[in-house]
Amino acid sequence: MIEQQVLDLQEVDEMQVAVVGGKGAHLGELSRIEGIRVPAGFCVTTDAFRRIMAQAPSIDDRLDQLSRLNPDDREMIRTLSAEIRRTIEGIAIPDDLAAAITRALAKFGEHAAYAVRSSATAEDLPTASFAGQQDTYLNVVGPAAILQHVGRCWASLFTERAVTYRLRNGFDHRKVRMAVVVQRMVFPDAAGIVFTADPVTGNRKVATVDAGFGLGEALVSGLVNPDVYKVRDGEIVTKAVAAKKRAIHASPAGGTQVLAIDPRRQELPALTDAQVVRLVQLGRRIEAHFGRPQDIEWCLVDDDFQIVQSRPITTLFPIPIPATGDRENHVYLSVGHQQMMTDPMKPLGVSVWQLTAMAPMHEAGGRLFVDATRRLASPASRAGLLEMAGRSDPLIRDALETVLDRGDFVPSLPDGGPGGPPVGGASAPIETDPAIVTELIGRSQASIAALRRDIRPQTGPAVFDFLLEAFKEHKRVLSDPLSMQAIMAGMEATWWLNDKLREWLGEKNAADTLTLSAPDNVTSEMGLALLDVADVIRPYPQVVAFLQGVEGEGFLDELPKLAGGTEARDAIEAYLDLYGMRCVGEIDITRPRWSERPTTLVPVILDNIKLFEPGAAERRFEQGRQEAQRKEQDVLSRLRALPDGEQKAGETKRMIDRVRTFIGYREYPKYGIISRYFVYKQALLEEAERLVRAGVLPEKEDIFYLTFQELHDVVRTNQVDDRLIQQRKDAFRSYQALTPPRVLTSDGEAITGVYRRDDVPAGALIGLPVSAGTIEGRARVILDMAEADLEAGDILVTAYTDPSWSPLFVAITGLVTEVGGLMTHGAVIAREYGLPAVVGVEQATRLIRDGQRIRVHGTDGYVEILP
Repeated sequence: MIEQQVLDLQEVDEMQVAVVGGKGAHLGELSRIEGIRVPAGFCVTTDAFRRIMAQAPSIDDRLDQLSRLNPDDREMIRTLSAEIRRTIEGIAIPDDLAAAITRALAKFGEHAAYAVRSSATAEDLPTASFAGQQDTYLNVVGPAAILQHVGRCWASLFTERAVTYRLRNGFDHRKVRMAVVVQRMVFPDAAGIVFTADPVTGNRKVATVDAGFGLGEALVSGLVNPDVYKVRDGEIVTKAVAAKKRAIHASPAGGTQVLAIDPRRQELPALTDAQVVRLVQLGRRIEAHFGRPQDIEWCLVDDDFQIVQSRPITTLFPIPIPATGDRENHVYLSVGHQQMMTDPMKPLGVSVWQLTAMAPMHEAGGRLFVDATRRLASPASRAGLLEMAGRSDPLIRDALETVLDRGDFVPSLPDGGPGGPPVGGASAPIETDPAIVTELIGRSQASIAALRRDIRPQTGPAVFDFLLEAFKEHKRVLSDPLSMQAIMAGMEATWWLNDKLREWLGEKNAADTLTLSAPDNVTSEMGLALLDVADVIRPYPQVVAFLQGVEGEGFLDELPKLAGGTEARDAIEAYLDLYGMRCVGEIDITRPRWSERPTTLVPVILDNIKLFEPGAAERRFEQGRQEAQRKEQDVLSRLRALPDGEQKAGETKRMIDRVRTFIGYREYPKYGIISRYFVYKQALLEEAERLVRAGVLPEKEDIFYLTFQELHDVVRTNQVDDRLIQQRKDAFRSYQALTPPRVLTSDGEAITGVYRRDDVPAGALIGLPVSAGTIEGRARVILDMAEADLEAGDILVTAYTDPSWSPLFVAITGLVTEVGGLMTHGAVIAREYGLPAVVGVEQATRLIRDGQRIRVHGTDGYVEILP
C-alpha cells in the first residue's frame, strides 16, 4: 500500500491516469518510446492525495459550495479556493509517505535539483487540456523543500483558474485527483514547444516549433517572443528569428531567475535548422505513438533533446474520414453553415441526417460535411459551385478559391469526368402558378399524415425496418422535381430582380422589399402566429403573471386553474400542434422540440404581450404587403421612363409575380423535414422507454449517443455498451468547445475565407447584406432563444438563426449573425419582415457587447459599433 504511493516513471504508462494523473501518465508513456529521452523521476500517486484530503473533512463543505457556484462569480471562487489551498498546505505529510518520497529521492540524488510538477487526473486528456491550470516548481533542492512543494502542488488543484476551468467545462471537483511528478531538473541551452500540427490553421502536415534560450517558462509566460519555424515534409518552410532579450535560468539558491541575454546573442537563432528538423522528427514519432497531434515541451542540453511534456492538441477540428478510406486530397464544405446550425450534433442526430440527406455526408467533431472535391476538379461543375457559393456565402467562395489558387491540391478532371452536374444547375422552367405551391404543400401534408398513421402500430425491431422505408419516402419527397423547380424559380427570380434593377435603376437588393409579406411562407407565418397567441393571453393578468414565474414543463396543465387559463392553454396547444416540432438546432433529431419543452416559447410570448398591441400580426402582414405593392409600382413606373421601358417593365412585372408566387415555398421543405423528424423521434423514444423499463438503459436520452444502426442492434439484442455511451458523452462535451470551419481540407486545414472589400468605414464589421435598410439601436446579444428579453427597437445579434428563431423576429428591428447566406432561413425571414440584416459577421457575438448601440447597414453589408 505504502509503496504504491510513489511510482518510478519507468513503471508508469498512459493507462494509469487515475493513479498518476494526465501529465504523469504521458511522461511514463513517453519514456517507453524508443529514441525519446525523458528526465528521470517518480510520481507521488493520487492515493497519497486521497490520504491528505481525508485528513481535512472541512474541505467537503467547501467543495459543495464550490460546485454550486457560477463560473463568473470570481469573488466567491477566489475566497473558497484560497481557504481550501490553505487547509491542504497546512496538513503534515504522514511519516510513511515522507519516507517513501525521500527513498525515491535517494535513488536519483537526494541533493540534486528537481522539478516538482502537478499532475491532475483531468489533465492532458484527449478531450480537454488543462494546460497551466495547476502549478509547477523548478529547481527545488533538498528533501524538505521537495516535500513542501509536493504539498503546494496538491493545493494547486484548487487555484482560482483551475476551479473556474472545471466549472466551465463540467468537471466534478470531487472526481479530480492530484498526483505529483518529481523529475531531475534539466538545465537547457534552449527550450520551447513543438506542435505536430499547425495550431492556427489545423494543418496536420505542418509542424510548428517555438524556441528560446534557457528554460521554456520564458516562452510559456510570454516573457519573450520565440523563434518560430514551420516544417513540412522534413523541410523548413518558414522561419522567423525573434530578438530574445531575456531568458529564465535556474538560480544557484534554488528556483529560477530572469537574466538579460548578451546583446550579441539576442538575434541569434536558439536552434540550428538541422536541430529544428530533428526535433520535428522526434515530435512525429511521439504523435505516431499516441495516435493524434501533440503539443510537446522540449529542452536542448548539449545537442540532445529531452522531452518534458506531451499533451494532445485539443483545439484542432477533427478531419472527416472519406468513405473510400483513400489518402487523396479532399475539400469538405460545412453543412451546418448552410443549415444554420453550427453546434455539434449527437450521434443519433448525425446518423438520421445522413440517412435522410440527398448527398453523402461525413461527420467530424459532431458536425456534417459534404465532399466538394470532385465538383471542384471539373471546370464546369466548379464554376457552378463557386457561383452558388458566392451568392450564398462569399466567405465559402473565397475559401474555395484559396484552395484552388494553390494549384496542386485539387486535381483537374476533364469536363466529361465524374464531377457531376453544376450545383443548382439549370432546371426546367415552370409556370408562375400559385396552384403549384398549393399542390406541393398538399402532397407533403398527405405524406406526413400517412407516416403518422402507418408508424403507430410498429414496435421493437420492426420500427427500424419501417423507418428505413420511411427514409426512402423522405428522400423521394425532398427530390420531387416540381418542388426543386419551385424553389429554384423563387431564388432565380430574386437574383434576376436584384441584378437587373441594380443595372437599370441603380437599386441595391430591390427584391428585399418586393418580397415583403409573400404568401405561403410557413416560417414567417410561425412568427406572426405567436403574436396571435399573445393576443389571446394579454387580457388575462393572472395568466401573464403566472407565465412570468413559469419554470417546469407541466405549466400547460396548471393554466386552466386561472381566469382565462383555458383560453391561454388552448391557444398555446393549437400553436404547438402546428409548430411544436420545431426548435433551435432542429436538424439534430435529439434536440428538445417546443412540444417537449414549451417553456422555451414563454419569454417570446411575454415579449409579444409587452411590445405589441392586439391585432399586430394582421397589421404587420398587411403593412408588408402594401409596402411591396408600392415598391412594385415605383419600380415599374421608373422603368417605363427608360429606353425600351415597356419591355423592361413587362419583364420585371413577370419576375415580381414569379418571386411572390414561389419565394415563400422556399421555407416549406424544411418544415416538412422537421415534421417528419418529430414523428421519427417519438417512435424512437417509445423504444427508449421500453429499454429503460427493461433495465437496459438508465435513461431514455442515452439513445441519443448511439447511431441509428447501433440503436437498432440494442433494441434487437436488449444489450448496450455503457462505456461506448459514456465515451460519446465525453466526446460530445469536447466538441462543444470547437468552432467548425466553413471549409476544411483532408490535411486538417481550416480555411475561413475573407471579405475582399474596401468600401466600408474603418472599424466596421463586414458581413453579407441579405435584407436592405439601415437601422440603429441597442444590440441584444442572445445565444439562447429561451433567454430573450427584448425591448422595442432592439437589434438581435446571435451566432445563427434557423427557422425556430423567427418568433423573435417580429419584435426586433434588425439582425446580425455570425453564420448565414443570402438564401438561408434567417435571411429569407428578415426580408419577409423588412428587417435590415447582415449575416456572416465573423465573431459578431464577441465583438459586439450586449447593450451597445450599433448601426446595421443591411443594404451595404456592414455593422458599425457606435460610441
